[in-house]
Amino acid sequence: MRVVIAEDLFLLRDGLVRMLEAYDFEIAAAVDNGPELSRALLELEPDVAVVDVRLPPSFSDEGLQCALEARRKRPGLPVLVLSQHVEQLYARELLADGTGGVGYLLKDRVFDADQFIDGVRRVAAGGTAMDPQVIQQLLSRRAQDKPMGKLTSREREVMELMAQGRSNAAIATQLFVTERAVAKHTSNIFGKLGLPPSDDDNRRVLAVLAYLDGSDRG
Repeated sequence: MRVVIAEDLFLLRDGLVRMLEAYDFEIAAAVDNGPELSRALLELEPDVAVVDVRLPPSFSDEGLQCALEARRKRPGLPVLVLSQHVEQLYARELLADGTGGVGYLLKDRVFDADQFIDGVRRVAAGGTAMDPQVIQQLLSRRAQDKPMGKLTSREREVMELMAQGRSNAAIATQLFVTERAVAKHTSNIFGKLGLPPSDDDNRRVLAVLAYLDGSDRG
């Protein structure tokens, strides 16, 4: 699996390279600025990109904007954002096109290699890997929206875990309920958001997007 890494801090970038290589990933490029990231994403066509939000030359949201632009030119490009910050506007935009795997992890909340590698693989496979704090910040802005009002408290809990990329089995374990109960909640969520029930990862992502967007999708 070929990976492009974008991180301006040398020690962290080198650490990411070494860790991913230890888990049999191929590093297509490891860059430290926005222009090089843009070129790498489009010319090298990696299987997944691991991108910091704040890169030179602007040190604002350069990395995330480069990732968004690359996904416009190459729809479905899997992108895992690894950042110290939650950039809500661009995080929502990253999620909003509904194609390809997406993830958003906070650097200071990645506690071991297995957690990070699982997130990279999940995103590369077309799924999601969202830090719970990122989800909470995104959801807090939509707390009064109509779709939120349609869901029960238990359905909101299931939705948050779905956004993290959890399977029904993992959600059941987390909430101390049966997988059958989770499947029922998931079906109810799809129905309330106007989405046909499905176990497909992309459909689950669409449910999360509809929830975050505050608008039903047909």
